[in-house]
Amino acid sequence: MSRIGRMPITIPAGVTVTVEPGNIVRVASKKGELTERIPSVIEVSQEDGVLYIKRSSDDKKARAMHGLSRAIVANMITGLTEGFTKTLEVVGVGYRVQKSGNKIVLNVGYSHPVEVPETDGIKLDVEGTNIIKVTGISKQAVGQFAANIREIRPPEPYKGKGIRYQGETVQIKVGKTGM
Repeated sequence: MSRIGRMPITIPAGVTVTVEPGNIVRVASKKGELTERIPSVIEVSQEDGVLYIKRSSDDKKARAMHGLSRAIVANMITGLTEGFTKTLEVVGVGYRVQKSGNKIVLNVGYSHPVEVPETDGIKLDVEGTNIIKVTGISKQAVGQFAANIREIRPPEPYKGKGIRYQGETVQIKVGKTGM
């Protein structure tokens, strides 16, 4: 049995979870609402403010989806209570970030500034001139948005300049040596 899949999920106060026909799990709170379709080999049941994720059979697909489905539902609940944040650092001489209305403007060595607008579920904050905070209720959306920002100028391996996740270590290569 999956060690993650068999752990019950406690539903905190202020969060409502409904399981609709077709294995659609809908989680709502004052922060918003998230919906996810769970595979049919997984059964979701709710008893006394606790969610239980069980698999209907013991075949390979059901075992693979068991822990994944539990993690997805748990992340939906966590996102609607606490939210998720990814922090990015802009490293490089002359590289900087500014917040302008509901978008950020990146000056990262191109001939033009790059503008990244906020979306409806994602909020962008700038601390100083080189820290970007991506915040939202969906872990998947926050991670993807942060990856898209990092993709604008990924860290290069010789000087380490670029956009990286906070705490990410970049392997610096040794440059060419003259003969």
